Amino acid sequence: MRDVTGRLMLLDTASLYFRAYFGVPESIRAPDGTPVNAVRGLLDFIDRLVKDHRPDLLVACMDADWRPAWRVELIPSYKAHRVAVERTGGPDEEEVPDTLSPQVPVIESVLDAVGIARVGVAGYEADDVIGTFTARASGPVDIVTGDRDLYQLVDDARMIRVLYPVKGVGTLQATDEAALREKYGVDGPGYADLALLRGDPSDGLPGVPGIGEKTAARLLAEFGDLAGIMAAVDDPKAKLTPSQRRRLDEARPYLAVAPKVVRVAADVPLPDVDTALPRAPRDPAALEELAARWGLGGSLQRLLTTLGA
Repeated sequence: MRDVTGRLMLLDTASLYFRAYFGVPESIRAPDGTPVNAVRGLLDFIDRLVKDHRPDLLVACMDADWRPAWRVELIPSYKAHRVAVERTGGPDEEEVPDTLSPQVPVIESVLDAVGIARVGVAGYEADDVIGTFTARASGPVDIVTGDRDLYQLVDDARMIRVLYPVKGVGTLQATDEAALREKYGVDGPGYADLALLRGDPSDGLPGVPGIGEKTAARLLAEFGDLAGIMAAVDDPKAKLTPSQRRRLDEARPYLAVAPKVVRVAADVPLPDVDTALPRAPRDPAALEELAARWGLGGSLQRLLTTLGA
């Protein structure tokens, strides 16, 4: 992988095109009547991000495997409720709205023709790709995602923050360590411990029964991290209620594997890609054809104008 030394922006692409799909009317269609609301919404979003934040480097991170087998082996319920079709020879098929699925290949083709680096790695989620790019970056990093799991990467000392869409794709909340402490009482790494203790129904993570978000935050404030909490369970003098001690003790099998599932990977074998913000389309002819075929109109033109500015 090439050195990442400028201001890097990492897009949690699926998270963003889901937001675009639900935030832009399905009446936005190609000339043949096919909905392209997710395509155009994502292009408008990228245009806004580049205008507002002027990254030097930009990567659209993809889910090559949205439910990796190595995570499912550790916690079988991981994202199980979102499986549409189980496959033995490859990634399970995720439940996706019927009119969104056909737009994903269009999104990928348009990003490639524009020249925006698009990276997905077999056996890993986009979160893991983001985690690895972040670990290797030497400059500031803006992570754009609607997934709070990535709060675990926030690090003021390394100028890593999360830009979280709070309303559609137009309003972003810049999340740094101060914002995390104010809302959750933890820093970036502490958010991963908070999440696995609390659990997350949207990801099929059971958490520790009886340990909600506020209790988890209090335990982390008192004992530092998950290891400190479990050491307290073994210490009769530690300030835990009998109920907390019992529940945490009973949850040991889950807590032994949950960190590997919840924490994003930082060692994904990334391909050698050019992450520089493109100033001109990589493949103008293909882009012209895509624009005509899918009626990308003003959304694409605005993005190209912004990139060329």
